[in-house]
Amino acid sequence: MLLTILSLTGLTLLLAYVAVIHRCLSAWNALSEWKLPCELAPQTYISVLVPARDEASHIGRLLDTLARQHYPQEKFEVIVIDDHSTDGTAERVEQYPFGNLRLLRLAEHLGPGKHILSYKKEALELGIKQAKGTLILTTDADCEAPPYWLASHAAFYEATGAQIIAAPVLFHREKNRLQRFQSLDFIGMMAVTGAGIQSRFLYMANGANLSFTKAFFQEVGGYAGNRQYASGDDIFLIQKAAEWAPDKVAFLKSRDAVVHSLAMPDLKRFVAQRLRWGTKNSSYKDWRITAVLGLVFLLCWFILALPLFGWYSLGLAWALLMGKGLADYLLLSTAASFFGRAALLRGFWLLEGMHVLYIAVVGLLSVLVKRYEWKGRRVR
Repeated sequence: MLLTILSLTGLTLLLAYVAVIHRCLSAWNALSEWKLPCELAPQTYISVLVPARDEASHIGRLLDTLARQHYPQEKFEVIVIDDHSTDGTAERVEQYPFGNLRLLRLAEHLGPGKHILSYKKEALELGIKQAKGTLILTTDADCEAPPYWLASHAAFYEATGAQIIAAPVLFHREKNRLQRFQSLDFIGMMAVTGAGIQSRFLYMANGANLSFTKAFFQEVGGYAGNRQYASGDDIFLIQKAAEWAPDKVAFLKSRDAVVHSLAMPDLKRFVAQRLRWGTKNSSYKDWRITAVLGLVFLLCWFILALPLFGWYSLGLAWALLMGKGLADYLLLSTAASFFGRAALLRGFWLLEGMHVLYIAVVGLLSVLVKRYEWKGRRVR
């Protein structure tokens, strides 16, 4: 009787998971690849916002890639908002030889003794207030942008009229298995993000590659209602947009628009990063995201817990792992091929096992842990 109950429960979870992955794969394949027009004459003025805290060792590379953009110099600006850095980030920006670059110091714009919960949202709002652009484009200080990044966002915005545009963020320069795992995981996240927006089923985004019009940001009230969370500037904003006008939300599926960052170099920093992301999971207004996250969490825990019921449950655990792995492989191989990273699939089954363990452990910690330290701050 117990084995029957376990089998039916496991099969139900697996079938639901496979259905979600199939829907994502179908939507990803249906999402057309965006290609820049042959004759590009952009009209949009863009303000690139870069909130930065203690990023002196990284921000130079980002500024190099922004200075080399194939976009008219007179049609964009870069605003770095320094968030109380102590490592010389602000000084590095001030010394950078680029006429389109401005530095704002968040400390100079906060009231004395003002206590806030999300410095990043405060930094972005300061940048948006002072931005001259019609289109706001956000990224992180540890990223690198491709040469046609600005052109891709501008051309896509002008052609589609989208008011908020999510675009791909990937990791690169992997040096160990953990970093390769993160890269493959992020490719899957980008595929799910694009598929979710395409199907209007799930609305997610990454603030390292997100654009929106200044008018839209003001229309939906910016980050009002979400300032109590240290992170989530990206996903809460796109969910607001989906409520406001779902037909104005789009995903830019383009290799020319991929922003690259570095994966966490070790397990401690990886867990800290994902814990920071995960602590807001229960706060999403869109029940569909919560349901999908819950489904994945339950399936992974079910696979790990099955051996506790005896040796006869091992076969069921392996069957569920194989079923989940095959579904994941179909989605990941498709997305990895599009992004030219098919080599990451080598050793897939080991990475799949790591994924099950990661979802189970970090998912549980994100429910139990509400406060954590990030860049010298205790936040929640």
